[in-house]
Amino acid sequence: MEESKEQILVQHLLQKKEAAWKELFGAYSGNLSYVCSRYVAEKEDAHDILQNSFIKMFRSIGSFEYRGNGSLKAWMTRITVNEALKHIKQKGNFTSNIEINDLPDIPNDEEPDFDEIPREDIMEMIRRLPDGYRTVFNLYVFEKKSHKEIALLLGIAENSSASQFHRAKGLLVQKIKDFKTSKKAQYE
Repeated sequence: MEESKEQILVQHLLQKKEAAWKELFGAYSGNLSYVCSRYVAEKEDAHDILQNSFIKMFRSIGSFEYRGNGSLKAWMTRITVNEALKHIKQKGNFTSNIEINDLPDIPNDEEPDFDEIPREDIMEMIRRLPDGYRTVFNLYVFEKKSHKEIALLLGIAENSSASQFHRAKGLLVQKIKDFKTSKKAQYE
């Protein structure tokens, strides 16, 4: 059975070969930087999280267990998300600046319609969500965590996670409608 490029890279990482770490950084830093920017809005914070994530990876590579193609990326993403959550908690940014009562109720069945909106615009809309909403939204949508898991990760009530997700979705629906209205107005 032939070893994959990822398996060989992991072997070189375990041997602490400097070239392997450079290759790893070159191959994955863009994707992991994108993960960081989903959780924090400030570029400096995203850079700090990315740097701390790579330090953590370097220190804990010995505990990594290769489980097939893609397992290295999954491990690295998990570390990066955990570092982002740690950063958010340390900064005390988790609580939302928007009071629940300040937002209109959004019907439960209304889903964001991302059709015909460039990916970068969608990500910018997500980045502009209040910190708590953005964090819960990212964990639920991108990391596929349940509200119970999110509650445990963030130290909040399960229904608070569900509520913040619902509000995040409602804000995104409104941002998407505004975006489409502004684009439509440009062409009229």
